[in-house]
Amino acid sequence: MELEETGQKPINENLSKQKEFLMNYKRFKNGDACPGLTEIPPLGVDAATLEKDFRNYYTNTLGRDRNCRLTHYAYEALALVIRDRLMERWTNTKYAYEESDCKRTHYLSLEFLMGRALGNAVLNLGLEEELTKTLSNICLEMEELVEIEPDAGLGNGGLGRLAACFLDSCATLQLPVQGYGIRYEYGMFRQHIVDGYQVEEPDHWLGTDNCWEIKRPEYRQRVKFGGNSVIYTDAAGKLRMRWVNTRDVLAIPYDVPIPGYRNGTVNTLRLWKAAATEEFDLEEFNSGDYAGSVADKNEAEKITMVLYPNDSSENGKELRLRQQYFLASASLQDVLDKWIITRGTDLSQFAEKNCFQLNDTHPSCAVAELMRLLMDEHGLDWEQAWKITRTTMAYTNHTLLPEALEKWSVRVFQKLLPRLMDIIYEINARFLKRVAERWPGDIARQRRMSLIEEGSEPQVRMAYLAIVGSFSVNGVAELHSQLLQEGLFRDFYELWPQKFNNKTNGVTQRRWLAYSNPKLSDLISAQIGSGWVSDLEQLSRLKPLADDLAFHQQWQRVKQDNKQRLAELVKADCDIDFHPDSLFDVQVKRIHEYKRQLLNILHVIHLYDRIKRGDLDGWTPRCVLFGGKAAPGYAMAKLIIKLINNVATLVNDDPAIGHQLKVAFLPNFRVSAMEVICSAADLSEQISTAGKEASGTGNMKFMLNGAITIGTLDGANIEIREEVGDDNFFLFGLTTQEAEEQRKNYDPHAIIAANEDLMRVMQLLQSGQFNQFEPGIFDPIIQAIGNPHDPWLVAADFASYVASQKLVAQSYQDQQQWTRMSILNTAAGGKFSTDRTMQEYNGQIWGLPQVPVSPVQQKPLEEATD
Repeated sequence: MELEETGQKPINENLSKQKEFLMNYKRFKNGDACPGLTEIPPLGVDAATLEKDFRNYYTNTLGRDRNCRLTHYAYEALALVIRDRLMERWTNTKYAYEESDCKRTHYLSLEFLMGRALGNAVLNLGLEEELTKTLSNICLEMEELVEIEPDAGLGNGGLGRLAACFLDSCATLQLPVQGYGIRYEYGMFRQHIVDGYQVEEPDHWLGTDNCWEIKRPEYRQRVKFGGNSVIYTDAAGKLRMRWVNTRDVLAIPYDVPIPGYRNGTVNTLRLWKAAATEEFDLEEFNSGDYAGSVADKNEAEKITMVLYPNDSSENGKELRLRQQYFLASASLQDVLDKWIITRGTDLSQFAEKNCFQLNDTHPSCAVAELMRLLMDEHGLDWEQAWKITRTTMAYTNHTLLPEALEKWSVRVFQKLLPRLMDIIYEINARFLKRVAERWPGDIARQRRMSLIEEGSEPQVRMAYLAIVGSFSVNGVAELHSQLLQEGLFRDFYELWPQKFNNKTNGVTQRRWLAYSNPKLSDLISAQIGSGWVSDLEQLSRLKPLADDLAFHQQWQRVKQDNKQRLAELVKADCDIDFHPDSLFDVQVKRIHEYKRQLLNILHVIHLYDRIKRGDLDGWTPRCVLFGGKAAPGYAMAKLIIKLINNVATLVNDDPAIGHQLKVAFLPNFRVSAMEVICSAADLSEQISTAGKEASGTGNMKFMLNGAITIGTLDGANIEIREEVGDDNFFLFGLTTQEAEEQRKNYDPHAIIAANEDLMRVMQLLQSGQFNQFEPGIFDPIIQAIGNPHDPWLVAADFASYVASQKLVAQSYQDQQQWTRMSILNTAAGGKFSTDRTMQEYNGQIWGLPQVPVSPVQQKPLEEATD
């Protein structure tokens, strides 16, 4: 069958355009096309040059004058000034990677929760001092301009924020790592609270121009959906497969710069936007069918319109699968195209120069897609393609919840991605043959390990595909990795123990201390120097200061200032008064039953009950802050938000409670809000049921900023406690093993009956104290707590939690001891930098070189303009 007969466009169409572009690019780089352009002098970073460039952008580019009162344009002008400085370093970084011919890692993630870019770029470029002078000259303040920028809506929680931290650390470590993600037009959603309920509205974060991205249409890719597979005979007489009759979508890349910390390196995050292959059907348009003429365009753009659609419906599930394949296919094609353009069609060395890191199960389509591309489009046979795939793919698992592992209906998968389904069947057949050889006759094991889950609606197990197709499988905390090997992936661990490893998560101290907490950052640097910003282990030098009372006073002043800043945010967003002298008790994260915001609000009800009964002996005033979003289809999580808000309303409006207890739910939790919150928290709530949290990173951000953790032995809490010491961590609750034993004969009603505090809390809930005009709305929560099959064991951990919280309250009254604990928490944070995490990924999985980048030789204004 000839290619033209299938209706497909030639597979090298895009490559030929890119080759032409690359030739022109190389001529330009060498100065052949436009002599002299490579001699452009570097941009200055002194205050005078920055001011000159700002005025030029504001007046000449944006067309504004002194009568304009909208600070948005000042923000945009400043962003363009900073972006210019990034572009110089970005170009130098690309040249350094090209010239070193280095191995590269491609980090595939469906989320990158980047937050705001301006402040981070200024910090990493080291422009704070000069920029302060610049803005002062034109009567502007950096803090005001930073607030103009929307949070980038490219993620919804810890997974995406971790990916953002990873990219920051890779650039700081000068590792050649490129991120690949999706350019969502709308973020997850903006969260409002109406009558206590979560209300979602679109988060159109790209409603205005995004100064931090560069469109790269010359690198567009074509992604296929639907159609069918056909067999044909190639020129060498071999039978091959081709995917035909497809409905194609274009993937248009937008590149975002990722600056390292003051080292000249700027790496790339490439985000894909979906577009139709044609803008509209002219024939349908001319016939009067205006809606039909743009139907393909609208259908294509849906893929990248909204972050993580609600997958409670069949259409939502299908769109999410489209997103995952769109990311995998466009990214892999991009990498292969670059290889062929620069090195030709010989792929024998491809695995030596490339690695793909799959951030959780979402991009695991990449395993089958790489096989398809290598075989169908680049002519390799199965064994050659499988060897490359198995030696380039690496998989990170982020969850212990079986229901959170991606599974797709074979029926839906076959309809959308028929060629990939063929390949997955073949991978599975060959894999199960291996399993049968290893464990002859063990049919039950073969069923457990099959990539296809049997049943009335067969499912494709995407996590298993990622394991089978990867050379490395890692968890994200020591306990998590251990539980994966002993439980969720035990069969695979027994087959391939050498594949499995641990990489404990971290956070970037540039964002989560140096930038978000400048007063504490300055205090630390004044004592131990600023080396900790790129080497977090240096924080250990703070430990001797934990007993220095003069340093205590400085530390406390910083904390009070940060608490005042958070109190202002809570007042603005919730109209609730938080007094900075109170204990700030914080739990902000995605709303999910396993994270047990429910346990926290039960404790709040217990405190409310104590006050109403006059039990105030040794009382510590407390402000309890909740924040986080519930998935739109997650009814129980949304009901927990409603309970929190109803309790908050009753507590805050009761004059008998007064300043002794305040409760707030901060709406629309986001990166920029977390930057304020983590600096101000006294107590960090990390209270998931043991064995359910993979790692957590919020716990690390709070610890780094001097908050003290109350938590279970779950996820990275275990390692935090090991680092900081038992005396500086408030432990409670069942261990993972004890929780498993408890579930065998769990009787929550007996536990409630035996605990007066819990019984009183349940009576208040059952009496409708918090829903007097909404009868019965909290019955599902009451039933869940009393359910003997409650997997979260809320009742079982209540008494231990209350006892630990009493110790918290007592400890806070001794401010000298509390400050000492706070300092020691920050001092012990060195392990929890993503710099360390990335060094471990690189040393044990990727094997990349560190590539230095030629510095930009800055010149003062008068010299640069001669």
